[in-house]
Amino acid sequence: MRNVTYSMGVSLDGYIVGPDGAFDWTEPDEQVFRFVTDRMRDVGVHLLGRRLYETMLYWETADQDPSLDQPMLEWAAIWKALPKVVFSTTLSAVQGNARLASGSLAEEIGRLRTEPAKGDIAIGGATLAAEAAGLGLIDEYRARVYPVLVGGGLPYFPRSERRVDLELVETRTFASRVVYLRYRMARMPARLPGAASA
Repeated sequence: MRNVTYSMGVSLDGYIVGPDGAFDWTEPDEQVFRFVTDRMRDVGVHLLGRRLYETMLYWETADQDPSLDQPMLEWAAIWKALPKVVFSTTLSAVQGNARLASGSLAEEIGRLRTEPAKGDIAIGGATLAAEAAGLGLIDEYRARVYPVLVGGGLPYFPRSERRVDLELVETRTFASRVVYLRYRMARMPARLPGAASA
């Protein structure tokens, strides 16, 4: 079954966007950009909310921008070809290799998980990811942690009162001091019937 992953840049204090709406501090250097591009090759479909979809629209025609270098053109080609599902109550149509979600987030993910397609189901955007996390649908969190404190804004992790145990499965530190952390949902061992709780 396909994994659902949530991957974004995040400040050390846990935000993807600062209190002023800025996220210029997440602009990747060449090494981080190459890493993100390579990871995007493992994605089979990308789920987006309206705001992220509109932010990423540039990449649908970025190959026509004469100022882009080869790594950017490579990213643009991957993004343009990637199937996307957009969740919006205000959009009536979407562009490129995208479609509007026809069901709820849980229904769409359930359908995509059972399709015989390859690649991860990636979620972009904190609001959509928070909904998926609240439903227990995220299998992996993949955070690129930037060495900056922004003091508030839009949190990377959903604010919930429920504990979620994670297992660190991969880490990498880049020359720019960005740290990549890949966590998988910890699967709790089955408790034996009649076992006393610790």
